[in-house]
Amino acid sequence: MANVVLITAPVHPFLPAYLTEKGFEVRYAPKAQWEDLVHTLDKVVGLILTTRLVLSADRMALFPQLKWIGRLGSGMELIDQVAATTRGIVCESSPEGNAPAVGEQALGMLLSLLHKIHSSQAEVRQGLWIRDANRGTELGGKTLGIIGYGHTGQAFAKVLQGFGVKILAHDKYKTGFSSEQIQESSLAEIKQSADVISFHLPLSAETHHYASASFFAGLAKSPYLINTSRGSVVDSAALLLALQNGQLQGAALDVLEKEPLTENKGSEKETVDSLLALPQVLVTPHIAGYSHEAFERMARVLVKKLGI
Repeated sequence: MANVVLITAPVHPFLPAYLTEKGFEVRYAPKAQWEDLVHTLDKVVGLILTTRLVLSADRMALFPQLKWIGRLGSGMELIDQVAATTRGIVCESSPEGNAPAVGEQALGMLLSLLHKIHSSQAEVRQGLWIRDANRGTELGGKTLGIIGYGHTGQAFAKVLQGFGVKILAHDKYKTGFSSEQIQESSLAEIKQSADVISFHLPLSAETHHYASASFFAGLAKSPYLINTSRGSVVDSAALLLALQNGQLQGAALDVLEKEPLTENKGSEKETVDSLLALPQVLVTPHIAGYSHEAFERMARVLVKKLGI
């Protein structure tokens, strides 16, 4: 019986070439839906996916020979890991591969907000040359709050360290990580002191709408918010209100609750459209961890962690 690996997302050419070299038969279906694949899964021993397809227990049952699942990037919320564990299926992700890219983009988005780069560029394209209203704010001397201190949170902290900032980091499931540059902090301390708050959390029942109306109401300052983790970590409607009433200075979002934009309907679309209309909001299409370097690095990390 052939050892088939099914790849359900665009990947760097390294990955199918490497798997083929290791004796696997690679089926590359980066745009296929589950209904297109249902009759071809009996020989699949390995599955590579990203965020496009949800792997529920019922769908996992369609793979009688499945031995391992590789998730390119970070976040395992779309995989039923309980079902996988019950069947002895190994699950690995590769956050080490794209964390540097996420850290760099979070910094780039923050600098763009502080110095009004994106909004003043839009004005120049309209023939406007406005200086005083576009006076920037320097990052140096600010207090940065990082919520979630895993791979991407640490990557963001790393690129911040040359800016003369104070870095507070909070992670409910980690302790003892303070250093000369990083101060392990409570959530209350971050909400009290931070000029910028950046989210680096996985999506779970616990973190869904973590940044809610009550979260924003508890902020002592009017900070900038950055979210490069998962869209639903931030309540979009509450975010819009917090920006409108001055609880937040601005927001940089690489992720939305529903992606792509066309998935937003009715009131959800109205909220997203209102966010996009605000000059102090910067939105990118879920590209933070999608750099050219990360595209290859994620694949290499994954096969190493899977022991292939």
